Amino acid sequence: MTEGLRERKKRQTRRRLSEVAVRLFVERGFDRVTIAEVADAADVSVNTLYNYVESKEDLVLPRDEAASGRLADMVRERPPGRSAARAVLDRLREEVRRRDPALGLTEGFPPVFAMMRAAPTLTARLEHLGRRMTEELATALAAETGAAPDDPMPRVVAAQLGCLHAQVFAEIGGRITAGEPPDGIAAAVLRLLDCAEEALGGALLDYAPAPAGEKGTPCSA
Repeated sequence: MTEGLRERKKRQTRRRLSEVAVRLFVERGFDRVTIAEVADAADVSVNTLYNYVESKEDLVLPRDEAASGRLADMVRERPPGRSAARAVLDRLREEVRRRDPALGLTEGFPPVFAMMRAAPTLTARLEHLGRRMTEELATALAAETGAAPDDPMPRVVAAQLGCLHAQVFAEIGGRITAGEPPDGIAAAVLRLLDCAEEALGGALLDYAPAPAGEKGTPCSA
């Protein structure tokens, strides 16, 4: 569906507010900046700012971008015949190769990463988001494969893929902290994904091949 003018302007305003806020958070620390100070720096009222976000954390981790359905969507959008694990590996490799900003593979991200690590509420939100991603992936796999309620396989596969996703971000974060450049980090993460593919192997790697049909449409096996 084509984005309307109103939606586009709202998205652009939300992005501008986020950019202003992140700059302040990096300069002074997340916990030392108030919503009122962000609003003042962005030249809007506090009430206007709250029309775009529900909390200060949303200015760093927007709810529509830090989506709990991220892993489930990777699996739903895979082509026919592609397994769930291979779909996640494919998408992560694609994001690394194009240096997706969502992974932090940009020159300006290290100060932002340091700010986020120092803010307990942001790290807590990221941990909660990771759990939700795994839960939603397990639900999607169970629905697609028609697994019985007492079948643990969708949960096992989702847990492994959730751990892999978390490991990718941990690898990136550790190397950012060590001062490595984006290209070097990307190469290391690609090696990590190759190792993960080897380690997964067998039934888990080939679990839940996408059924024939329209791409991106969940079907029962």
